[in-house]
Amino acid sequence: MSKTEEELKQERHKKKAQKQKEKVDASIAKATEERGIVIVITGNGKGKSTSGFGTVARAVGHGYKAAVVQFIKGQWDCGERNLLEQNGVPFAVMGTGFTWETQDRTADIAAAEEVWAHAKEYLADPQYHVVLLDELTYMLGYDYLDKDEVLNAIRNRPENQSVVVTGRGAIKELRDLADTVSEIKDEKHAYRAGIKARKGVDWGSAAFVFLL
Repeated sequence: MSKTEEELKQERHKKKAQKQKEKVDASIAKATEERGIVIVITGNGKGKSTSGFGTVARAVGHGYKAAVVQFIKGQWDCGERNLLEQNGVPFAVMGTGFTWETQDRTADIAAAEEVWAHAKEYLADPQYHVVLLDELTYMLGYDYLDKDEVLNAIRNRPENQSVVVTGRGAIKELRDLADTVSEIKDEKHAYRAGIKARKGVDWGSAAFVFLL
């Protein structure tokens, strides 16, 4: 009895899925090293901070401790902070806001150094499974923080601690240090079409991103 077209289609699907499973299993088998990693999420597209906070939420959901350092956020209401602080996640926030709001480089550098002091404490503390350095890339790009000091602190963190760095324009040295680098492309953004950012959707972490 000949097979129906649907049965043949099912067989082809099963073979294709099996081949894919074998590839995935082989890749998993090759990954034998177990340690914390550095993840850099950069690029001009929306979603970098959102991704970073998702990693923090994942860690907390598995019962691990995490810490968050926010650069260039100011006093914006942060939905993620409202939620995560209730679950024991400490936040260190640079209170001066976006650089075009202060227009004071000296004040911005002082604010960056103040919040970086907290970041160094988190990066040296093995109790934190994940540390999010949100928008850190701008601090390095603007030379607000000493590049070598930042890279060394990340490099010398506890072995099992993972670090997530977000922001546009990640410098080459940071990319080289990272284990994983994702670049988010800016293909389309509602803001440029005149649609206001919505609380709980567009802002609450990165406010409205650097569109200039």
